[in-house]
Amino acid sequence: MSTLSLAVRDSSTMLRRNLLHARRYPSLTLNLLLTPVMLLLLFVYIFGDVMSAGIGGEGADRATYIAYIVPGLLMLTIGSTVIGTAVSVSNDMTEGIIARFRTMAIHRGSVLVGHVVGSVLQSVLSVVLVGAVAVAIGFRSVDATPLEWLAAFGLLVLISAALTWIAVGMGLISPNAEAASNNALPMILLPMLSSAFIPVETMPGWFRPIAEYQPFTPAIETLRGLLLGSEIGHNGWLALGWSVGLVVLGYFWATAKFAQDPR
Repeated sequence: MSTLSLAVRDSSTMLRRNLLHARRYPSLTLNLLLTPVMLLLLFVYIFGDVMSAGIGGEGADRATYIAYIVPGLLMLTIGSTVIGTAVSVSNDMTEGIIARFRTMAIHRGSVLVGHVVGSVLQSVLSVVLVGAVAVAIGFRSVDATPLEWLAAFGLLVLISAALTWIAVGMGLISPNAEAASNNALPMILLPMLSSAFIPVETMPGWFRPIAEYQPFTPAIETLRGLLLGSEIGHNGWLALGWSVGLVVLGYFWATAKFAQDPR
C-alpha cells in the first residue's frame, strides 16, 4: 500500500473515531453551540430595536440588526465549536491514547487530520444550525447570487480550518482539558471585540485599529458583503490572508508539537 493510500485510510479511521466521540458525548458541543444561539436571541429581541436605530438610522426596525449581526454570530459559532477540538486533543494527550497510537503501525499525521476534519465538519453543521435559527427569526439574503453563497460557504470552511489547526496546537500544549479550554478562550473573545455586534466606526479611536485588523473583522465584513451586498473593499484580501496564514501557522505548530517525543 502506498504512503498516500495509508494516510487516507488511517485518517478516515481517525475521523470516524472522532465523530463517534462527538455523537456519544454531545454535551460539550451543545454547550458551546448554545452561546452564539443565546447571544443571537438576546441581541435581537432585547437590544434589537435600539441597535437597529443606531445602525440603520431612524425608522430602522429589528430586521436591520438581524441582518447585521448574523454574519458575526456565524464566525462566533466557529470560534465556539473549535474550543471542543482543543479539549478533545488535550484529553487524547493526557489519557494516553496518543502514546498508544505512537506504538501502532499507522500514519503519524492521521491522528491530527482526523481531529481537524472532524472539527471542520462539526463547525459547518453548527453554522447551519445557527443560520437556521437566524432565518427562523427573520434573517434574509435575497440579493446574494449562488456564486456569492458558494464564496461565503468557502470562507466559513476556510476560517474553520484555520481556527481548528490553532485549536489543535493549543490542545497539544495544554496539560489538561481545563487548561485547553482556557487557552482557546480567545476564539470566543476575539469575535466579541470585532465588528460582529457594532460597527468599528463607533468604537473609541484607540481601540479601532485592534478591532479592524484582527482576524475576525475582515472575515465578518467579507461575509456581510457576500450575503448582504455591502462594500467588501480590502476586507476580502485581509480575510483570505489571515485565514491562509493561520492555517500554515497552526499546521506547522501542531505537527511540530505532535512530533516531539513525550517525556
